Amino acid sequence: MKAQLGNVGRGWGRRALASGLVGAALLLAACGGGGGDDGKGERTRTDTTCDGRIDGTAHVTVWFHAGPSAEYNTLRRQVQDFNKAQRQVRVEVVTLPEQRPYNELVLSAAASGDLPDLLDFDGPRLYSYAWSGKIKPIDSCVSGALRKDLLPSIRQQGTYAGRLYGIGTFDSGLGLYVRPSVLKKAGIRIPRGAEDAWTADEFTKILRTLRKAGYPYPLDMGLVYAKPGEEWNTYGFAPAVWSAGGDLIDPRTFRTADGFLNGPESVGALTTLQNWVKEGLVEPGKTGQAFDQGHSVISWTGHWWYPDYTKHFPGDVEIVPLPDFGEGTVTGMGSWQWGVTSGRADGDAVWRFLAYLLKPDQIHRMSTANGAIPATNSAVKLSPEYAEGGAERLFIEQLTDGVARPRPRTPAYPAVTEAFSRAFRKIMIDGAPVKATLDEAVEAIDKDLAAHDGYPQDGS
Repeated sequence: MKAQLGNVGRGWGRRALASGLVGAALLLAACGGGGGDDGKGERTRTDTTCDGRIDGTAHVTVWFHAGPSAEYNTLRRQVQDFNKAQRQVRVEVVTLPEQRPYNELVLSAAASGDLPDLLDFDGPRLYSYAWSGKIKPIDSCVSGALRKDLLPSIRQQGTYAGRLYGIGTFDSGLGLYVRPSVLKKAGIRIPRGAEDAWTADEFTKILRTLRKAGYPYPLDMGLVYAKPGEEWNTYGFAPAVWSAGGDLIDPRTFRTADGFLNGPESVGALTTLQNWVKEGLVEPGKTGQAFDQGHSVISWTGHWWYPDYTKHFPGDVEIVPLPDFGEGTVTGMGSWQWGVTSGRADGDAVWRFLAYLLKPDQIHRMSTANGAIPATNSAVKLSPEYAEGGAERLFIEQLTDGVARPRPRTPAYPAVTEAFSRAFRKIMIDGAPVKATLDEAVEAIDKDLAAHDGYPQDGS
């Protein structure tokens, strides 16, 4: 596992989905409302972020989560090209100190009133920013045509309390990378889609078969990246909980995790994962190269590994759905998004630049640089690997067919992911008892919910 969702091309452990600790101190005042597209290709102006007018020359500052990388270099070139193409909006990407986690910088800037005009943030953090009033709804900025062009997962991830607050230029996806030559030799069937996913019991038998065939750790789950508080733990393995019929928090009210995260379905799913580790079927977290080196034949990971895996095994890599733990296969979704902050910046000027980044050729430009999934249907058409029959087509199908699921859309998400991530680490690496460990996680989440009165949308 090389990458985290923010840099869906490289460095899960190195770069922030250090999203880990957006503190409760950021959550100061509530935000709510509704509204959106009128369904006729026009915008329903339920907010005043954009009024269709830019007065004079506007200056826009931008924060971006990545340090030096293909992703960051691409954004800088996009800024340069945008500034050259017109003179009404001047955009500047602010260079941030690399020694501090990105979200730590955002938290500090929010407290001091020094946020940029356009902020880049990890998708599920949107809800805390929207609830606290740090970002503004952008329904008034987004045309009906663009809204319809966005992948449904992008719209879903960017919506809070009925309003659109954020838009990403790329999305993400999970799956199992397999070596077809090895599986066929062992007599193992290869799923052809979500409806054909291996069951968890079937998958357990497959792992045992592969170990007998001489592969010491048949499955690589990226446990080398399963540090306490790391987002990979939640993004990568909440889908197993969901697939079993469990959840991280009450999905209807978001007022408690009790009976959900520590319910029998969640306990069962994580017990299955823990048993794989105990049985020695999973690479134990010593290396991130188990699949590359041929020690593992199956890798539970995301789209960002496709280039490396196909380089090591050209013509012998296929992507299949995650196992079905009882209620159908489920995958993760969501990546970094853009939001307009609640400062004095001209929303139309900020949107002018963001609309440029959302042009099909610019989305393709970024997704080529970071290996991510293009955010619009029109941009997907520029990427043959995602076309019908393409090698990575499964990721698009999952994002459009309802297999992909967003992480909990609640301002409590920072507390939810911190608690789940730490519990996952204890269960998988330390061998801690599953039910008792999840009970502790529930206690931490519910304590945060109580401290914020359940994060009411009306601010009461």
